[in-house]
Amino acid sequence: MSETATLPPEDELKPARAMAEALPTRWDGESAEYRQARTSLQAEEIELRRQIQRVAAQRRALPPGPVAKDYRFLDEQGNNIGLVDLFGRHDTLFTYFWMYGPQRERPCPMCTSFVGSLDIPTPDIEQRLAIAIVGRSPVARQLAFARERGWRFLKFYQIVGEDFGRDVHAVTDEGEGAAPTVWRRSGDEVRLFWGAEGGAETSDPGFDAHLAPDPTPLWNVLDWTPEGRGTDWYPKLDYPAGGR
Repeated sequence: MSETATLPPEDELKPARAMAEALPTRWDGESAEYRQARTSLQAEEIELRRQIQRVAAQRRALPPGPVAKDYRFLDEQGNNIGLVDLFGRHDTLFTYFWMYGPQRERPCPMCTSFVGSLDIPTPDIEQRLAIAIVGRSPVARQLAFARERGWRFLKFYQIVGEDFGRDVHAVTDEGEGAAPTVWRRSGDEVRLFWGAEGGAETSDPGFDAHLAPDPTPLWNVLDWTPEGRGTDWYPKLDYPAGGR
């Protein structure tokens, strides 16, 4: 079945609890208490997977977004190009505005963690859509950091002016943030398809604002652990010897 298929109606789906109870997986030495709790969790995980699929289908069904301005960028060669030029051979483009403005000595560690997670699968992603990392710093500066991290595949661009950063809600009078955005092209016309919305207004008590589903592998892996994400830890650009 295609991964872009829509889930059948709820009454046609097998109950998640029944699916979880039918799983044959058992761990050597597990207690009855562990199995009961794990089966309950598996049912919730199935429901979560279905919710993610429903949300993805609802996202794909968005009506056409607003027509984009003629945003300008500088590429690695210093060419002044438009948003439409970032699409290459594709009609869909993913841009990520990362927090590496000229005022920053080093990029945002969280942005770095996410951008790094995109580099290796970029050749796979580019089979379906174009991907561009954009920032306020000169491309040479962005690329120097990328090479320092061992990134090989991502393309970087410098925004020209402030319109793009402000319009994707990454640049404000208070500073800069990050912004993942998806665009669609039809001929020479580009429209917004989807952009991240929300922040402190949409975060739950005790949690930082984050997307659903969360695209950052770091947090997803930590969510599998007994310690979880924690409340006082964020990634760093460098760690002491022995801490990698």
